[in-house]
Amino acid sequence: MKNVLIVAGEASGDAHGERLVRAVHEKDPSVHFYGVGGSNMKSAGVDIIIEADELAVVGLWEVIAHRKVIFAALNKLKEQIKNSPPDLLLLIDYAEFNLKLAEYAKGLGVKVLFYISPQVWAWRQGRVIKIRDSVDMMAVIFNFEKEFYLKHDVPSRYVGHPLSHNVKPDQDRNTFLQKLGINSQHKVLGLFPGSRKSEIKRLLPIIIKSAELIHKKNSDIEFLLPLASTLKKSDIQSYIDNTRLNIHIVHNDAYNVINACDAIVTVSGTITLEIALIGTPLIIINKVSWLTYQIVRHLIKIPYIGLCNIVAGKQIATELLQSQANPNDIAESLYELLVNDDLNNKTRQELGLIHQLLIDAPIDISISDLTLEMLGS
Repeated sequence: MKNVLIVAGEASGDAHGERLVRAVHEKDPSVHFYGVGGSNMKSAGVDIIIEADELAVVGLWEVIAHRKVIFAALNKLKEQIKNSPPDLLLLIDYAEFNLKLAEYAKGLGVKVLFYISPQVWAWRQGRVIKIRDSVDMMAVIFNFEKEFYLKHDVPSRYVGHPLSHNVKPDQDRNTFLQKLGINSQHKVLGLFPGSRKSEIKRLLPIIIKSAELIHKKNSDIEFLLPLASTLKKSDIQSYIDNTRLNIHIVHNDAYNVINACDAIVTVSGTITLEIALIGTPLIIINKVSWLTYQIVRHLIKIPYIGLCNIVAGKQIATELLQSQANPNDIAESLYELLVNDDLNNKTRQELGLIHQLLIDAPIDISISDLTLEMLGS
């Protein structure tokens, strides 16, 4: 039996990890996966030794505030690797944490496969040297990433984007809304506050205030909020209790929520690509601590933060960052998307191009086959 220590520190990685594990088990059920993940990976048969929601924080100050929990988890995994070395360390995204773990494992002679590259092509390109010294193989999800890594002597295989063939609602809009008791003739606005508790604390109050402003303009607008697998309802309950809005909270059904919405306000991250692939017009917001922003803004090498805009090479979705991420500006942009049918339809057409951009280039190998290759299976 081959043992794979798999580490996914947030909701998107948990979803990607589930698909990867299921695909590997279809080909070789004997492979044993254990490590860091959430409910999705657990359902796929991964033995979870650390819950992903303990690690899901973002921003320099936020990481500092949670450093004890993060370092405790890192040390626990290092001890696991030292005392019982896995046949493969499989790291999914979550770059800062996972690169530290990769460096340690590589020093002990453990093979390291990194799936879903840190965005070194976008910012802090100097990290590629550490990646070259710490990772045996980089499994990239954008074709242009492969050329970047090969140029820097990092072994790299293009495995395709995990979302390009998997982001599909399984219910039509009317049926889904009817189950929620929502009039399908009403406009529906999606509120996507993120998968990390730090994002909820920082951005959900702003999102709710924006929704309240929109509700004042049109009281027939309905509100949907999908709850990420790394969160519990208690993580958002106090914010919901502080508003008079009737916000429908939906558990583990983000794709049907996206499909049912006429427009969405979302934090940055993988979710922007999922929304774009389904084709719902969106506004992207982000607001980090002043210290984090002052450091990061000088390191970013690309003009956008939303993955949908990065892939498209242009701004399809409006990005409201820092001071622009305020209730008035957010509400104004969202309301225009909701009521201006021409703008809404034009945005949907532009978003339709993203799916093709992700599946145009043939892959080198699937991530499940690459995992088995590195295991020698």
